[in-house]
Amino acid sequence: MSGAGHGQPTANPFRQPKGVWAVAFACVVSFMGIGLVDPILPALSKQLKATPSSVELLFTSYLVVTAVAMLGTGWVSSRIGGKRTLIAGLILIVTCSALAGASGSIGEIIGFRAGWGLGNALFIATSLAVIIGAASGGFAGAIILYETALGVGIALGPLVGGELGGISWRGPFFGVTVLMSISLIATIAFVDQTPRAARRTSITEPLRALRHRGLAVMSVTALCYNWGFFTLLAYTPFPMHLGIHQLGYVFTGWGILVAVFAVFVAPRAQRRFGTPRSLYVNLALLSADLVVIAAFTSSQVTLIVAVIVSGAFVGLNNTLTTQAVMLVAPVERPVASAAYGFVRFIGGGLAPYCAARLAASLNVHVPFYLGAGTVAVAIAVLATGHAELTRAEQPPATGPEPAAPEEPSVPAAAPVMVALADAAVQRQARPEGRLTIRRRP
Repeated sequence: MSGAGHGQPTANPFRQPKGVWAVAFACVVSFMGIGLVDPILPALSKQLKATPSSVELLFTSYLVVTAVAMLGTGWVSSRIGGKRTLIAGLILIVTCSALAGASGSIGEIIGFRAGWGLGNALFIATSLAVIIGAASGGFAGAIILYETALGVGIALGPLVGGELGGISWRGPFFGVTVLMSISLIATIAFVDQTPRAARRTSITEPLRALRHRGLAVMSVTALCYNWGFFTLLAYTPFPMHLGIHQLGYVFTGWGILVAVFAVFVAPRAQRRFGTPRSLYVNLALLSADLVVIAAFTSSQVTLIVAVIVSGAFVGLNNTLTTQAVMLVAPVERPVASAAYGFVRFIGGGLAPYCAARLAASLNVHVPFYLGAGTVAVAIAVLATGHAELTRAEQPPATGPEPAAPEEPSVPAAAPVMVALADAAVQRQARPEGRLTIRRRP
């Protein structure tokens, strides 16, 4: 993404082989899973006679398992190859989404959502590397296609969940089963076999990488941010008191802003103001938005507007933070991505359940005040790594180009499309001396 801002020509993203389109379509469906269950949360609570905290475990089981699985995806893919890892992830998603739709209790759905999270980690962790490896017409076009899939998936998830959920709460789960089955068949048929990585990744490498101060600071910053973000995403459907279709429309508006600000606005903000300043302002605005939600939770109109507007801050933060992680990390990008994904998704997984428990024990305003506070803490944590991030953003000193670091063939984490895109374009452009990202020794 940032490569486009450095004068690198962009390839036509629509001139790609069938294998790239197959994986891109699967990416759309996979990213839909983030907001798919949002519109049906109140309906699940009512129809299955489950407490809000039990329903929120749909997010917790999904995200916590995804987080832990991040540590092992590199270990798996470096041994069996990218295509086999993709297929394994897709099979898990198809199986678990079908079983979730056929479940008769909230406990069963929670369990199958956990399996879904494992499959999602395997799939998303590998999809970008496979797209890049199969792309024609240049890396940049493939990256644009991937980011577009991300944005479309996030925007469509709540809409599809709302429309299918209006028929039955089982509809969104079975819908994913059908769409992912199509993706599975297309992946098997059209994606070329990928070679195994030259070096096998250790399962402990991401944890050891967190000893590096810059990476640890950015990971904890993301954890605090994700606590506030997933409190907003997962718990606001309850105080909104809207129907399934209406919730779907609200979160579709939110998802559109996420996509637009992540793909188009974030690179411009980064180029004009720099990553640290852009993140400080953006996190402060998200914290203020959560304060508004906390103070006016009983106002349906205010709640709807504040939730939709938050999509802009979420989109900016997702892109800027991912790029910041890759700038400050002194280890291989896939290892840094796995460590970062592990820490940040732990925060996102625990927040929805805690929000429901706090609302039941105290009142509905407390979870959002806590979310605003954690995002404010993220600003303070980020400030402790300001010097590292500022140095990492500086252009390299004039001199001979260092040799390009060897990139493993398969990345090991889901939310790293921007950083891995930079890596791919950097590798292609390095002979001409462009797009060199300074790496700390």
